[in-house]
Parts: sequence; C-alpha cells; structure tokens
Amino acid sequence: MTKAEIVDSVYERVGGFSKKEAAEVVEAVFDTMKEVLADGEKIKISGFGNFVVREKKERVGRNPQTGAPIPISARRVLTFKPSQVLKGILNPHRVGGLDDDEDDDLDEAPQAAGARD
Repeated sequence: MTKAEIVDSVYERVGGFSKKEAAEVVEAVFDTMKEVLADGEKIKISGFGNFVVREKKERVGRNPQTGAPIPISARRVLTFKPSQVLKGILNPHRVGGLDDDEDDDLDEAPQAAGARD
C-alpha cells in the first residue's frame, strides 16, 4: 500500500475532510512518527504494534565472496513488533500455537517414518 492509497482510504472512511486535508493529516502523522523515532523514542500503537529504535554497536562482519573481515559501523535500526491483535488478524487459523498445516505435518510424520522402514 502506498501513501497515496492511505490518503484515499482516510478520505473515504473519515467524512468531513477534503482530499487535500486527508493528505495533510496523513503527512502530519508520518512526520510526527519520524520525529519521535529520530529522537530515539518508542512508538506504541495499541492493537497494532511497537516501533522501536535500537542501537547496534560496531562489529566485524565478513565479505561473503572473499571471507575477509570487514568492519560494520555502529548504527541505529528500526524494529517493529506486531501486537497480539495484529498477529491474530494475520493468522486467524492458528490455534494453540500450531498452524493447520503444522497439525497435518505432525499427523503424517509417523506414517512417513514407517514408510521408510
């Protein structure tokens, strides 16, 4: 989904705004989020998740082609952890921590082992 699509969605769902005003609201929300994250603060959106800025220390990595060690500079990274509500929406079929497919795999595992003997 693009920012323009978010603006369209806000315009359609929230009455009383012109399309230009909806764009300004969306832009203001994103600007506020950027400022808060740039200050190193956490953003918690109930029912959606948390945005957290983490500090990563300088470390030694490896060039995958040559295997030579290369320094990786210290930096800040943004992480997102979805809320349980969002996880439930994304995976409505999960029950007791296992997917329906995983349940089937567990049922088939003993048969597959027996077939190889």
